[in-house]
Amino acid sequence: MNEFLCFKRAALKMVYYIQMKRFELTAVVWKEGKYYVSKCTELGVSSYGLNPEKAIKALGEAVELYLVNAEKLGFFEDMKPSIQSETRFTAPLHIQI
Repeated sequence: MNEFLCFKRAALKMVYYIQMKRFELTAVVWKEGKYYVSKCTELGVSSYGLNPEKAIKALGEAVELYLVNAEKLGFFEDMKPSIQSETRFTAPLHIQI
């Protein structure tokens, strides 16, 4: 398996700080047409870019805005269990229909 294919399938870690709090979140990246879509699995926030790096960077900005606004709007506390858990697993899910 080549490096690029491994990169496409990898779950990538993102780190963010909110009022001096650090969170390690997961980004999943895949190709759709000519764009790469990136999604933070813990928050359901998505973005895209022309390559995987740009997609991850755009996702980082979107997640930062999402977390800052969640804190301002008062629902950040409700998200803490999903973003502070130290135990996470990523695995392929095979579905046949």
